[in-house]
Amino acid sequence: MSQTLQIGESFIGEGVNAAHVNTVIGHRDGPAGVAWATALATPSAGHVPFVTVLRPSLPVKPLTLFVTKSAPASDEHGLLIWGPAQAGIAAGVAEALADGTISREQADSNVIIAAVWVNPAADDAELVYANNRLSVHTALVNGAASLPSTDDVIAARHAPFNPFYTAREQQPTLS
Repeated sequence: MSQTLQIGESFIGEGVNAAHVNTVIGHRDGPAGVAWATALATPSAGHVPFVTVLRPSLPVKPLTLFVTKSAPASDEHGLLIWGPAQAGIAAGVAEALADGTISREQADSNVIIAAVWVNPAADDAELVYANNRLSVHTALVNGAASLPSTDDVIAARHAPFNPFYTAREQQPTLS
């Protein structure tokens, strides 16, 4: 039994319907399993982890815990989290199982934690679904491949950016 812990990240889409997903996958008997059970048993105000399902009473495998990065800001936002975002995460995990990113053995021995961002201003259920489906799949692929590469991280160090901020190019300093 492998106790390998894989961590993945992916940001897919643009604007308010973009998806940002972080994943942790590992054996149920290892640190991922402990974190999974602890998170499920210790919800906090506005952040209630739940088991991701493909449809009622059909949880995706490996069992995937959906953890919100933002508390529901409105009834509509909550419905986007529980509806299309959850469906996207479930479908993306199932796709990773179908394409071999996750092995059939891992389906029954591992667990996944998916930390999911759904913007409170999101307004398109189909885009929320599609972006979360692709983002979780990409995060799992990236985790399995140990991406990003160390060389890519070093190369990007002087020009970091994200959808909310772009740093001015910085000159390297010598110490």
